[in-house]
Amino acid sequence: MSPKAESDRLRVVLVAPRNPLNIGAAARAMSNFGFFHLRVVNPYELAFREARSAVGAEPLLARAEEFKSVAEAVEDCTLVVGTTSVGQRQLQHPVRRLDQAGRPLRKHLATGCAALLFGSEKRGLSNEDLSHCHWLLRIPTREEHRSMNLGQAVAVCLYELARDPQAASKAEKHIPATAADLERLTTLLLDALRSSGYLKASPGGLQKRRSAAPTEEKIRRLVRRLHLSASDAELTLGIFRQILWKSLQDKKPPQ
Repeated sequence: MSPKAESDRLRVVLVAPRNPLNIGAAARAMSNFGFFHLRVVNPYELAFREARSAVGAEPLLARAEEFKSVAEAVEDCTLVVGTTSVGQRQLQHPVRRLDQAGRPLRKHLATGCAALLFGSEKRGLSNEDLSHCHWLLRIPTREEHRSMNLGQAVAVCLYELARDPQAASKAEKHIPATAADLERLTTLLLDALRSSGYLKASPGGLQKRRSAAPTEEKIRRLVRRLHLSASDAELTLGIFRQILWKSLQDKKPPQ
């Protein structure tokens, strides 16, 4: 199923919104992320279609559907998800964090229509509104400041739905460097550090070698903490080879 078909099955439902600018901002966010079905239930300001905040989304706002009740707004949907900041409310629904809600919502949109409900700026969704929902989602804001601006909340939720869950796997795969590569890199780095004077060379003497061992072990552990890929390890090896060669050249007495 194409992403376009999935996004076409989502209905963004604003319940009793009070500020036309927020409705316009929600429409703009929908247009940004490729969702085009806006439904408004009992808007406080009937002239919301003229909102200047719907920059670039005027056609979407003009097509917004108006309903008298949540039941009417979601009647063609097989999944209804409400949004909430939770707070002190005693909720009777399962609540998922937004990052946990994206996958089941996307999965449902592959085959059926879903509604995403947002409540009014003043009170959010009422208990009656929530009674139409199958489950709820919340944006993980900090406890001291839970509520978000309506337009921003719509944008954050739609971003989560629009982002490609397979993007990470499509990115260049991280092929880690082998232990042999890391040991060659460690050896070259230690040689460069000795050449620069950072580490004192220990040409003989067991005691001298033992005193240098802790620092060398720290550097070996440091190299492994970098979690280098095979290609990055190869690049770094080349860099240190050049540094070490130049350092040794500079130390040669003039001919």
